[in-house]
Formats: sequence, structure tokens, C-alpha cells
Amino acid sequence: HPHLPWLGPYFVVLAPAVGGLLYGPLVNRFAKEARGHGVPEVMLAVAQRGGRISPKVAVVKTLASALTIGSGGSVGREGPIVQIGSALGSTLGRVTRAAEGRTKLLVACGAAGGIAATFNAPLAGVFFAMELILGVFSAEAFGAAVLASVTASVIGRAAFGDAAFLELPDFHVAHLTQYALFALLGVVAAVVGTGFARFLYLVEDACDWLWRGPEWLRPAVGGLALGLVLLALPEMYGVGYPVLEKATEGGYAIGFLLLLLAGKMLATSLTIGIGGSGGVFAPSLFIGAMLGSAYGIGVHQLLPGSAGAVGAYALVGMGAVFAGAARAPITAVVILFELTGEYSIILPLMLAIVLATATGRLLSRDTIYTLKLRRRGIDLDGPAPGARIGAQHVGGVMEPLPSPLPATTPLTDAAE
Repeated sequence: HPHLPWLGPYFVVLAPAVGGLLYGPLVNRFAKEARGHGVPEVMLAVAQRGGRISPKVAVVKTLASALTIGSGGSVGREGPIVQIGSALGSTLGRVTRAAEGRTKLLVACGAAGGIAATFNAPLAGVFFAMELILGVFSAEAFGAAVLASVTASVIGRAAFGDAAFLELPDFHVAHLTQYALFALLGVVAAVVGTGFARFLYLVEDACDWLWRGPEWLRPAVGGLALGLVLLALPEMYGVGYPVLEKATEGGYAIGFLLLLLAGKMLATSLTIGIGGSGGVFAPSLFIGAMLGSAYGIGVHQLLPGSAGAVGAYALVGMGAVFAGAARAPITAVVILFELTGEYSIILPLMLAIVLATATGRLLSRDTIYTLKLRRRGIDLDGPAPGARIGAQHVGGVMEPLPSPLPATTPLTDAAE
């Protein structure tokens, strides 16, 4: 590190521990829901809590995520910005005394604006809010999400410029035979995406089982374990976009790409498991890029004349792994399109993402977001706690019809 040269490579060992020592007490004391990747909590608030999110979540999530990512946590920023934006939307609904439906819509608008401004992807912000947060499409919700997304995107571009958050080269599909290769990649990506979701919570369970101390100290002690992973594989430090970009350019060998894939799964899962705050969207893109690049190199060796650019497989792999893990195919297609602006990649991208989504559904009932809630006994498709309608079966409230009366029965007798 340029400011601490005397630490040498051991900076990456100590940085996560120091960061954990700062955000651990903060999260444990003020907003425990700021732990983890944040999107499941927003989905739960919209589905079963009327869109109510504590205002302090926005403040705590901002600080905790900045400390987690800044100190080397191998997580993304989309989860935090979704939870922060949603908390602000919920607070606005509370201040204006909006009805429950309006509050939910404001929560979704906050999520859409956060995604749009952070990734310079306004369309992706809209569909993320509709597909994952609200779970329904309506003209009113779509219009509100578009308004929030466009406003946030304009402000974000004025502050940070209009460059995409990833600089990816243009790719073209050169041969029709590539579509079959992209389709197979979609299926493989679904297996990897679903496996990532399972591994994430497996590591979290292991951290819960191993830790016996106070929760506020857990990120600091666990940060030392994360630091050892970062020391062995420095490419896992932080979000990892430069490594991702180099992989799309074919800058790594196939063996190292697979090592980076496994390393990202471990580093992200460990960051979340020890109590860190950050998203899983960026790690999903990273894992997909490593998988796609390795797949592309392998295809190139087998079919050198018709395989096409390795980077095209990396790009498709990014969207397919996220789609397989999150089951958000529209969001996956749109955000990858906004990253590249290259229309020719859309057809193979849609093919791989649809197959990844379908395969993911066959492999697992839950997504990387809903699995966290189901493990806590929460079913987003079920009725809200305390709700009478939806918690009962029709047969339990039905009453038998009275016996019919003859048409000649006097009214006085019928009334009795």
C-alpha cells in the first residue's frame, strides 16, 4: 500500500481485520439488518412489511459497506445501494404518510435509482426494481421506476461522467455454430450460479458454527481469515473490476481463470459469512466472466476456426451466471446490453440467460436472494405474518347451503 509501505504484502491481511473492527460494532449496535447483501431484506419489506424499512439502515449500510469494500471485502456495491435507496424511499413514504401501496412503490423507486446511478444503467435499474423488488409489472409502477431511474442516472452522470462502470470491448458473433456453444454455456453457468448460492450460505453456516464470541468482534477476527485468502490470491481484494476486464480481454490462462472463479466464491462467501456488508451481483458477474473466459479458451482449442472471440463468452457468462443465481433474466440481459451497447451480442446473451434461468429453476427452488429468507423460515410467496386473508383455506371458511324450500312455502314460514 503506498501509504503503508512498511507493511508490505501483509497489508491485505490486516486491512479486513481493521475494517471489521470498525463496522462490526456499528452494525451490531444500530442496524443488524445492514449485515450481508441487503437485497433480501428489501424484498421482505416490500412483500410482507408494507415497505417499512428503518431510516437508520441507510446510514449504517452506507458506512458499513464503505468500510467492508474499502478494507478489501470481496463483495459488490449493488446490494448496499439497493438497500440504501430503498430505505430512503421508505422514509419518504413515512414522512409523507403515504399509503402502503405507495410506500412499496417508493421503496422500488429508491432501488431503481440506486442501481441506475451506481452502474450508469437506467434500464437495468427499472427492471431490477420491477423484477426483483416488486415482483410485478404494472403501468404505474413502471412509470414511477422509470422516472426515478432517469433522474438518478442524470444526476449520476453529471457527478461521475457517462462512462460505463466497466470498460468492455465490442464483440460480434461470427458463426451460427456459436449459438449452440452459447446455449451450452448458459446451462453450465446455471450450475455454477446455483452452486455459488449454495456455497455462500454453506460458508455462512460454517462461520456461525465456528464463532463463539460476541457478534461485534466477529468481522474483525474473521477478517484475519479473509486476509489470508487475499494474501494467497490478491486479485480477490475488493470488487475486482480490473481483473474482470482483463479476463474479458483474454489476459489469463484457463487454469488461472478457474482458480479466480473458485477464489471469488470463497472470498465473497467469507466476507458475507463473517458479517461484512456488500452485494453479490458484482461477484456473480466476476464469476461469470471467469467461467465464460475459461469456456471460451477451451472452445477455441477445440474449434479454432469457428469459436469466435473469447471475450464474447466472458460477457455471456457474466449475464448467465447472474441469471442462474438470481432468476432475473430481463435485468441480466438489459444490464449487459447497457454495459457494451453492442446489439450483436444480445441474441446469444438472451439465449444463454433464458437457458440459465430455466436450468436454475430445475436445480433449486430458491434464488441467491430468497434462499437467505427461506433459511429463516420466511416464504415471500406466503401470506404476511398476522394476515387473515391468505392464511386460511377456502374449505375452512365455507358453510353449507341451506336446504331449498318448495315454491309454495309462505313467506312467514320461509323467514323462520
